[in-house]
Amino acid sequence: MSAAVSHSPTHTKEHVCWGGGCAHTQHHRLEVVDLSVQYQEVRALEKIHFATECGRSMALIGPNGAGKSTLLKSLAGLIPAGRGKILWRGKALTRSSHEIAYLPQRGDVDWNFPITVRGLVEMGRYPNLGWWRQYSKHDAEIVERALVSMDLCDLQERQISALSGGQQQRAFIARALAQEAHVLLLDEPFTGLDKPAQENLSRLFKELTAEGRLLIASHHDLQTVGQIFDDVLIIRRQQVAFGPVKEVFTPGNIASAYESGEAANGKIKTES
Repeated sequence: MSAAVSHSPTHTKEHVCWGGGCAHTQHHRLEVVDLSVQYQEVRALEKIHFATECGRSMALIGPNGAGKSTLLKSLAGLIPAGRGKILWRGKALTRSSHEIAYLPQRGDVDWNFPITVRGLVEMGRYPNLGWWRQYSKHDAEIVERALVSMDLCDLQERQISALSGGQQQRAFIARALAQEAHVLLLDEPFTGLDKPAQENLSRLFKELTAEGRLLIASHHDLQTVGQIFDDVLIIRRQQVAFGPVKEVFTPGNIASAYESGEAANGKIKTES
């Protein structure tokens, strides 16, 4: 397995925030330092180390069982780190933060749950409400803006079970926007979508990063990594490589992760 390639981004951007009085100008950086995660006696991840920031998109790739979903859940604060640190804006991420939104695989969602699109998006406001504050006009305005941004106004009263795959993904992203999340963690968001829906989601990714958000998504289609993402983290329980797609998304690094000569033989198209 090849050595990890470190990458320290220098890009800065004023962050988009929909709430009142939170025009951020400071650097929004997510940093993972020597992260390891263990399930009972099984080491699911070890020696993960990277840093990225708002305004970028990152693909998380590796074979089945490589630890991609585990890493996303750790970044979301849903699984504790066994060793190492996760830093968000310079502070340790010790529990789930409303600034970080986790979007599970579509197959893990109970789409028969009786809730409308608007109801789902309104759930994004719950972390901001806390125990005592009531749902306000401001909260309704944030939800409305999220629905407009994801082009869901005409679908807001529809049950989520009646949505197409692409519409379901947009509804969950709208919930994250209503949450005012700075970081979106998406587990295989393109899986099960037809080509037009995949293209629409790809364009949406670029719009969200242009607004100043950070997107990290596990991704299985190696052919499209360079078309969608700025950076790539390649893992196989341990880190293989991290950095800009054009620098580290190479046949050698891919072969190290997948233990296959397919990439090296040129059957997998990578960025030159």
